[in-house]
Amino acid sequence: MKFSDLQNLDPQNIGGWPLPVKIFFMILLFVVIQGLGFQFDIKNQREVLEGERKKETANLATIEEKQKKAVNLEPLKLQMKEMQQSFGDMLKQLPGKTEVAGLLVDISQTGLAAGLEFQLFKPGGEVRSEYYAELPIEINVLGNYHEFGEFISGLAALPRIVTAHDISITGGAKKASKKGAVGAEEVPAMLMKVTAKTYRALDEEEYAVGEKQAKKAKKGGKKK
Repeated sequence: MKFSDLQNLDPQNIGGWPLPVKIFFMILLFVVIQGLGFQFDIKNQREVLEGERKKETANLATIEEKQKKAVNLEPLKLQMKEMQQSFGDMLKQLPGKTEVAGLLVDISQTGLAAGLEFQLFKPGGEVRSEYYAELPIEINVLGNYHEFGEFISGLAALPRIVTAHDISITGGAKKASKKGAVGAEEVPAMLMKVTAKTYRALDEEEYAVGEKQAKKAKKGGKKK
């Protein structure tokens, strides 16, 4: 069959085409259909399959992470109990309202026992948190390094929690001699400024108010 015979084929009369031409066009049509099927069906299914594989990988990673958390759950619970116990023990070291005055006396007695001369002992206003109230005390004392160290160590040794902050020491000061006799000469000394902070536990009523305020603050934060 010549190429000119193909040009003379009548597309309106496919049944009259020669058999070899019919077979060729049937094969060509099959190839085109297979190509279109791959393009619109198989390719789409491969994309879906790839997406499912990615989901599977992500799900496996999530399961692995949750499994690790589940394995560590019991140790974390035990650690939480220990932290709660430790926190409870610390709260027990905080004085109540009636004990704060005695604690302030203990702090001043600790300084005097170390040989310091007080120039300022000024309790400030309470700062309340959810579980406790913080009471800052401005303290200015005259003495030497040894006496300052003894004072700070004495604060740490008190049965109640007392912390020292913003310590500054300057020279050029003078204080009365240890004998305290009338007319005794002043001796060279240094001035130490420190903010001592003591803490007290809130009573039930104060704790309830603090808890309500904390809940309101959390709700306000979520709304924002």
